[in-house]
Amino acid sequence: MNILPASRIARKVLMAISGQILVFFVLFHIIGNSTIFFHQLNAYVMGLHHLAFLVWGGRLILIAAFAIHIYYGTMLKLENYAAKPHAYVVSRFRQATFSGRYQIWTGVAVLAFLIYHLLQFTFLLLIDPSIAPVIHPDAMGRPDVFTMVVRSFQELGISLAYIIALGALMLHMLHGIQSSFQTWGLTTETTLPVIQKSGIVASVMLFLWYCAIPSVIVLGILKG
Repeated sequence: MNILPASRIARKVLMAISGQILVFFVLFHIIGNSTIFFHQLNAYVMGLHHLAFLVWGGRLILIAAFAIHIYYGTMLKLENYAAKPHAYVVSRFRQATFSGRYQIWTGVAVLAFLIYHLLQFTFLLLIDPSIAPVIHPDAMGRPDVFTMVVRSFQELGISLAYIIALGALMLHMLHGIQSSFQTWGLTTETTLPVIQKSGIVASVMLFLWYCAIPSVIVLGILKG
């Protein structure tokens, strides 16, 4: 008998758990980032610094969730390719949703975007040094993260790149949310349409919410 983590069911459960953790992170991340609309982003960031223990605990959980999700997602996809005959793949291809068929590729796009995002706004390797928040504090002496974000998104190319990447994230969540509920055995003929519609609504709302930040900046509505 295979040990639990090696079984296919256990892998899907780990995928579901890690995916749901990441969806919650996506939600809480945009809630915090929305303070930029009220010019309170610097205060929010300082608040996180004062909760460093909790923040680092959350980061460790997220790193573990990302690692599990990527590893088992890749393993399950490779197993599917190896196990299904070509004819079966073709017949199932017509029934699969667009987001489901390209789940692995939207996942790769999201991972690439995450790396870019961290290099830009966390490690500050892809920004103009003149807007580095630690070197250039705001009027209250806080790291001026607000100015860094606004001036970065004033570049049309950067804003468009973010919006495209957020589109990939939306597609990934469209399939992932439904799949995670299916893993828990919660999809029936009655609940499946509700879960599908709820997943679409949640994914689209998060996409629009995230897109609002670069959009209002590049349009000149929100200025530094």
